[in-house]
Amino acid sequence: MFGYVRPSPAHLTEEDQRRFGGAYCGLCRVLGERYGQAARFILNYDFTFLAILLWPCREEEETLRRGCIAHPLGKRDYYPGNRALELAADESVILAWWQLRDALSDPGGGKGKYRAASLALGSAYRRASQRRPDFDRITRERLAMLRELEEARCPSLDRPADAFAGLLAAAAEGVEDPVKRRVLEQLLYHLGRWVYLVDAADDLEKDFASGSYNPLICRFSLERGELTEEARESLVVSLDHSIRLMAAAYELWDFGAWSPIIRAVVYEGLFHVGRAVLEGTFQAGGISFRAAGRNKEQL
Repeated sequence: MFGYVRPSPAHLTEEDQRRFGGAYCGLCRVLGERYGQAARFILNYDFTFLAILLWPCREEEETLRRGCIAHPLGKRDYYPGNRALELAADESVILAWWQLRDALSDPGGGKGKYRAASLALGSAYRRASQRRPDFDRITRERLAMLRELEEARCPSLDRPADAFAGLLAAAAEGVEDPVKRRVLEQLLYHLGRWVYLVDAADDLEKDFASGSYNPLICRFSLERGELTEEARESLVVSLDHSIRLMAAAYELWDFGAWSPIIRAVVYEGLFHVGRAVLEGTFQAGGISFRAAGRNKEQL
């Protein structure tokens, strides 16, 4: 995934910020334990949000505190491994692997970093695909569908966005409760559609310069690497619609102690990130939390 899915910290309590940091660090540790140190480099906010959505809704959970290889001068609070973190770690590895393979198939140079990352993640992917074969299959099928649409220079926004959205909805397949699974399928589907379109907007200038497929270029017949005012308004309507449908799905389930964080993503964070991308001010590292429970630092 891409690092776009993050809560707005402005209205989170210190405890909520600590919980988010604990989930982030907990997922990092589970990735390392299940797949080795190289897998920890794929960690991002999107995968942390996935873990939170999958989390059992227990109100009282204890964090542990240990040193961190990325922050050797201090200790970090983290949640120990559980089913949600393991499922999120497995699916994160599969998603990251296929994103790397997809990047290697794109035209143009500069693929050395993707090839190196793919090699480093290869054994982790093989283990993850054995643990989650259905999710791996759906991911492959959906990305193949997306590749066909890209090669055909599909002028629709909905068709390629649907292909990616269906991939992300499949991340709920490991949830045992059938009601929660259905809620998460809907929430993740519309999140996937939003992520795909925001990423297209974020890459617009680069894709226009390289001649790479971008659904916004094809849909709006853009003559430059930027949106016209009419195209921008149309995209905003589409993005906001996806968020509203996510919110409708969210309201159908009690996410317990994680509710404030999920609300901060759905009702604030996505709007802020989308606006920043469209204004050209988005920065992948531009958010802070009390990840260690004491000092406010960049995650």
